[in-house]
Amino acid sequence: MNVRALIKGGNGLLISMPHDGYDIPESIRERMTEEGRSSRDSDWYVSRLYAFAEAMGCSLLIPRYSRYVVDLNRSPDGASLYPGSDVTGLVPTDSFRKRPLYLPGQEPSPDECEERVRTYWASYHQALQEELARLAEQGKPVILFEAHSIASRVPRFFDGTLPDFNFGTNEGRSCDPELQDLLQTFDTRPFSRVLDGRFKGGFITRHYGRPDDGVHAVQLELSQATYMDEGTMSWDEARARSVIPVLERLLRSLSSWRNKKAAA
Repeated sequence: MNVRALIKGGNGLLISMPHDGYDIPESIRERMTEEGRSSRDSDWYVSRLYAFAEAMGCSLLIPRYSRYVVDLNRSPDGASLYPGSDVTGLVPTDSFRKRPLYLPGQEPSPDECEERVRTYWASYHQALQEELARLAEQGKPVILFEAHSIASRVPRFFDGTLPDFNFGTNEGRSCDPELQDLLQTFDTRPFSRVLDGRFKGGFITRHYGRPDDGVHAVQLELSQATYMDEGTMSWDEARARSVIPVLERLLRSLSSWRNKKAAA
């Protein structure tokens, strides 16, 4: 079971954190390089960033295992999110730094990759689907908020430094136009922002965002420079104190929009 925590709220907003897992089963870990065992590309401290959301009535879904085991935000058939661009796969074999995750000859076979999907990927998505259904029974619309973070500079994927707040709506297809407008105009100062830039939303946003059915999905890829010391990979309390109020204001704005739509 690849769910470390599922907190069931009642405000119609589910925060999914598919890359907040860090554990690696020993049978996989023993075949990995130091890079692989580090789980370096996890979305560090995201559940700590959003800890305030439970008191707001949000549901929170947090996995146990690292994206190096299987990437929960990829299609189970391995289809690329950005065809033609360099991306990491459903069961990655190298890191964002293009360093191998496995010792020579120890990479997972196709059969093992399929087994990881059945064992680790499917259980997270089952929990996600069930919680979305539970919230929908309490009244639509439902908002699925995909909470992610990433290093501010990843030359493999983009040039230069990433904006602080990177909102993704699959170019408007995963949510109501009014919700997209809210994100377009949301004030993130003093932090920079972009909508549907390099990151337009991963598999979860694209697959579960069905505005015609009352489920609106948005993704936030937050630069880790806003709350971490990226050199030491450690939590930076002073930086976090600056960005958490913006995140809280964002979720309250989404919740307010949802309540107005539900009452209309």
